[in-house]
Amino acid sequence: MSDSRSLSDMQPGQVLARGVARALADLGLASVLEMPLRPRLRADVMGLTRKGEIWIVECKSSRADFTSDRKWQGYLDWCDRYFWAVDATFPLELLPEDTGLFIADGYGAEMLRDAPEARLAPARRKALTLDFARVAAARLQGFRDPSLPVLPEAAR
Repeated sequence: MSDSRSLSDMQPGQVLARGVARALADLGLASVLEMPLRPRLRADVMGLTRKGEIWIVECKSSRADFTSDRKWQGYLDWCDRYFWAVDATFPLELLPEDTGLFIADGYGAEMLRDAPEARLAPARRKALTLDFARVAAARLQGFRDPSLPVLPEAAR
C-alpha cells in the first residue's frame, strides 16, 4: 500500500491496516501489510518487535466482516500475540476477550487491550522472521524497480 493513495481510494480494512501500521511503528515494531503465511493464510498486518516477537493484527471493518471470518483462529499458531483492529463504531462485545484489541482509523490506532503471549516454537519463529524479511525486501525492491519479477511469497 503506497502512501500516495488517498484514504478514500482504500477499502475499509486497508484504512484500518494503515492506522495499525502507524501505531505499531510508534511502539517500535516493523510491519508488513497483507503478509502471506503458510498454509494459504494472509495476515492483514504482521508486526515484528525489536526482540523478534511476532504480532498479527486482523482488521475487521464491520459485524458482517467479523462473522464471515471462519479462519481467524488459524492465525494463532503463527504469532506470539494476536490482536483485532476495528473502528470506533464496531460492536466490541463480538470480539473474544482473550485477544488483543486496537481501535483504529486511517491515521493511527490505540491499543485498548494487550494480547496474551503464546510463544512461538523457535523453528517457526525463524521461518516467519525470514519470510517477513524476504517479503518486505521484495516489496521494497518492487517499488524501486517495478519491472523485476515478484518473489512468489511476496505476491501471495
